[in-house]
Amino acid sequence: MREWSDFTSTTGADGATTVAIRGPLVVSSVSRLDAGLHGLEGPVAIVDLGEITAIDTVGAWIAWRLARSHGARIVGASEQALRLISAVDKADDEAAVSAPRLSVFQRVLGAIGDYVQGTGTGTVAFLGFVGAMLVAMGELIVHPSRFRSKALIRQMELVGVSALGIIGLMSFLVGIVIAQQGAVQLKQFGAEIYTINLTGRLSFRELGVLMTAIMVAGRSGSAFAAQLGTMKLTEEVDAMRTIGVSPIEALVIPRVLACTFMMLLLGFYASLCAVLGGATISTLTLEIPFMTFLSRIQEVVPLRDVWVGLVKAPVFGAIVALAGCYQGMQVEGNSEEVGLRTTLAVVQAIFAVIVLDAFFAVFFTEVGWG
Repeated sequence: MREWSDFTSTTGADGATTVAIRGPLVVSSVSRLDAGLHGLEGPVAIVDLGEITAIDTVGAWIAWRLARSHGARIVGASEQALRLISAVDKADDEAAVSAPRLSVFQRVLGAIGDYVQGTGTGTVAFLGFVGAMLVAMGELIVHPSRFRSKALIRQMELVGVSALGIIGLMSFLVGIVIAQQGAVQLKQFGAEIYTINLTGRLSFRELGVLMTAIMVAGRSGSAFAAQLGTMKLTEEVDAMRTIGVSPIEALVIPRVLACTFMMLLLGFYASLCAVLGGATISTLTLEIPFMTFLSRIQEVVPLRDVWVGLVKAPVFGAIVALAGCYQGMQVEGNSEEVGLRTTLAVVQAIFAVIVLDAFFAVFFTEVGWG
């Protein structure tokens, strides 16, 4: 049965009020007391604690707050009550709860500085991660029996085979959009036939590989970060190190190799699906026969465009896998970090892929493959 603290209020001839508190003055029993004390009217001269049966820090604070707000004296307090009230009084602090807010200009400069510093630190850490992976790959070359071929095949299945449906559908629709929008513009000049050139060259050279890399970043790059991050939180990675298994060899290298190899195949597959999409919409809207479209593709798309796409694909795959694995291995602390690192992995992978694609466009133009 819970006891409640209570109080009585008496007013003398001089108009001064005496508040006598009785019962337990502890945290579990002061809810009604606190509400009643807030409703007191007039000045309080004396706070009488002679009839309290127990007191804790919360009760001492309530009595001290009442006395301070009215300028009253505390009487009848036991030695324990006086000791707690004294501690509460010493702990009183009039300082602001939060530090003064800096100006917008200072906050913006501070945020930029933190970002630049974080970028530099992250770049160094990423290079260290890549170096550790290269060292581990060298160890596997020297000791090939340690290579986990089953893990590689499993990751190739997850990255490549399981993604055929979504990547094929996406690329087919992208091919339809390229052909349809290109035809609308070329029709103004009576050059609808060049829709074949536009669709073929864009698909094999740029969009097939680029869109595939973005899809793989969102699908597999995020999965790598989430899987490795969860393993870091559950200390599985530490357990592997304890029993003498390199996490880089067992977890990172199979994922990087699988993503690199499968991007090569997925990029070419996506380009073919985009061409089929273009051929389909051209048959329906431009009256270009399906087989004529495909045969014309062989004539108007230079073989070097196919090679450009094939050169870019494994580079994009390696970047996506490295970003996902690196962010996953950086997880520490709590589960919120897994979500943060997964987001960073996708954003960084897509950003790096687009930057590299721009670099490749300039490079191949300079070497005469434009």
